[in-house]
Amino acid sequence: MPVIMEAILRAVFAFVVLLVLVRLTGKQHYSQLTFFDFVAGIAIGGMGALMAAGLNINIWGVFAALLTFVVLLILNGYLALESRPLRKLLRGEPVVVVHNGKILEGNMAQMRYSSDDLMTQLREKGYFNIADVEYAILETDGQLSVMPKSQNRPVTPKDLNIPTAYEGVSTELIVDGKVIEQNLTQNKLSAKWLEDQLKMQGIYNVGEVSYASLGTDGKLYVDKKQDTLDNVTDISDKEV
Repeated sequence: MPVIMEAILRAVFAFVVLLVLVRLTGKQHYSQLTFFDFVAGIAIGGMGALMAAGLNINIWGVFAALLTFVVLLILNGYLALESRPLRKLLRGEPVVVVHNGKILEGNMAQMRYSSDDLMTQLREKGYFNIADVEYAILETDGQLSVMPKSQNRPVTPKDLNIPTAYEGVSTELIVDGKVIEQNLTQNKLSAKWLEDQLKMQGIYNVGEVSYASLGTDGKLYVDKKQDTLDNVTDISDKEV
């Protein structure tokens, strides 16, 4: 029993430590994952696992190593932010792999990036014919940025000289049955206004609402927790 309790306490401690330290390293390490960040994440996870499950290992020694590793990561991020040459050295640079519709084999060889890799990522972007591509750039996080040839780009209202109305980001007013009071205030709206709008849609209890947002056109979108749909489309293969 003492062993089980120790394991539980170590796991809780490791969870809290990892949560705090990962937050300190910054979101950029995980939203734009470079190869170095990927390896760093594995190392942090490995040390966290040792803290939680390594019952024969001194937890404070592992904690010290983990803390040192995270401090070095934060320092690395700060130095990369302050110095562009150092940032290039630590994180690498984007590489052009298609230029004016031509594949740059030399650049691809330097990155150990094959034609199969290129075609796979082009297809993921919706380009199945490389002749449609003007530029393709391999980013430092392994993603491929693609600029299609002008004649293959989708037509926009600007191309047709069609005027468009402003579209901004909608504002969340209700999430999981809870009113976001701050967003109501920012939009100079009252709880009474929201209540009246819901009543117009046959909703008399805000707890019935899963999500509600106000668009920049002034329209209120409301989704109830219990939807009344006659027929829900099922794309699975299970038998009815």
